[in-house]
Amino acid sequence: MIILDSSVDDPETFRRMHVDKAALIVATNSDEVNTNIAFTVRELNETVPIITTADSPNSIDILTMAGSSKVVEVADLIGRTFANWTMCGEFQANIVGRLDELVIAETPVINTPLVGKTVGESQLRELIGVTVVGMWERGRALVPSPDTQITNSTVLLLAGTEQQIATYDEVFSIYQMFQHAGDPVIIIGGGRVGSAIAKRFEERNVPYLIVEKNPKRTASSNTVHGDAADLDTLKKAWIEKAPAVLVTTHNDATNIYLTKYCRSLRPDLQIISRANLDRNVSTLHRAGADFVMSYPVLGLDVVFSFLMKQEAIMLVEGFTLFRIAVPKPLMGVNLAESRIRQETGCSVVAIKSDGKLVINPNPFDPISEDSEMFLMGTYDNERMFFRTYLKI
Repeated sequence: MIILDSSVDDPETFRRMHVDKAALIVATNSDEVNTNIAFTVRELNETVPIITTADSPNSIDILTMAGSSKVVEVADLIGRTFANWTMCGEFQANIVGRLDELVIAETPVINTPLVGKTVGESQLRELIGVTVVGMWERGRALVPSPDTQITNSTVLLLAGTEQQIATYDEVFSIYQMFQHAGDPVIIIGGGRVGSAIAKRFEERNVPYLIVEKNPKRTASSNTVHGDAADLDTLKKAWIEKAPAVLVTTHNDATNIYLTKYCRSLRPDLQIISRANLDRNVSTLHRAGADFVMSYPVLGLDVVFSFLMKQEAIMLVEGFTLFRIAVPKPLMGVNLAESRIRQETGCSVVAIKSDGKLVINPNPFDPISEDSEMFLMGTYDNERMFFRTYLKI
């Protein structure tokens, strides 16, 4: 048992934690406290990776100089994801990762002909060439089978080439052009997350209005000052015509209340809500949110991605893309016979052999012994793959 001193600036605190043997230090306090932690840890261990969160973009340089290996603006991450999932303007699948020519993209399917079909019935691989390698379904990360149902609240994770993703957009984005095109998206809350969303919308030339109680927080011409629980305030923000409402306050009870209220006003509205505590994700869905961004899970993904020396390639929760030399049990076997997906949950999204990368390879072509495999799945799926084929 380790008893920790409450003083984060006391080196003895970290000696008791055996910081000299630590694999990673994560600091999630205020920017000032995180700076102090980084300085103190560096006195005892010059090489251990340190991840710190930053409330202000102005703190990034200071935290880096203090010794942080990676500074995470969680508000910016969650804000960008909010904006990327909002159906408005020229909506397109959001590319979240690349490895060589392989592209991973996320896209909600709300209002498209895919809703109501299974993954197999969608024929996305046959018609467009993309593979569905993951799904986010009402608070859960899933690795789908051909029989998995696609619903209005599904977000698909697609693997393919950049051209294949562009073809997907050409076919399906037309269904996501709301009849309210040109009307502003409502952002409830003008804090760090709301500001990050607004910045992303400005980059995309998407009209928006921020509803904010505190007149000192934002003085933008895009702001409606007032209580979002007041109908008159929402009318000033064009609730009758808005394509979407993004609920971003730092209080989950408030977010649940406002989600329910907005859903009662507009059953056809797209609603994306922030969850500050993971236990409230399912409650927000029940209140009427189409999609929920979970603060703690998003932060957890950043930590896992850093440990595995990858960039974060995820849908709010736990999806990972990894590459590996073909294990001996799979040499000469084709993907259909291998049952990799059935046994481990991982999808083989590409195979590289003789310097050539084949994306979404033919399941009946044998895997040569000099190949490198690119696989996608959850963190549990990845561990299962290593246990099954490498006995790790």
